[in-house]
Amino acid sequence: MADAMPKQAPPPTPVEISVLVENGRYVFRTDDPLPVYAYDRDGPGKSNCDAQCAQTWKPVLTPAGPKTVGDWTAILRADQTWQWAYKGHPVYTYAHDVVGENRGDGIDGLWHVVYP
Repeated sequence: MADAMPKQAPPPTPVEISVLVENGRYVFRTDDPLPVYAYDRDGPGKSNCDAQCAQTWKPVLTPAGPKTVGDWTAILRADQTWQWAYKGHPVYTYAHDVVGENRGDGIDGLWHVVYP
């Protein structure tokens, strides 16, 4: 059975992010298609996931430089790379996810799947 479509149009996204319908609601996925997550310890427009953290929680990077697409903006990370942020929250993928699963959702009570 196909997922019911949400009533509103999908939000605009960067090329690196797709909007899919799962269980009747929109979800963001990378092109892999892995879910994207936000980290509660990040500040608005600032990533606090560097070094070891970024090996498990991969920042979703922009191809080059600052950009804006709808509610998506790019933030400059400490390593001088640009990372996508949704509504000011930097987004990541989880290294242990597989397609179709959100294994990182709720880890340590700090990581959450990002929905529109």
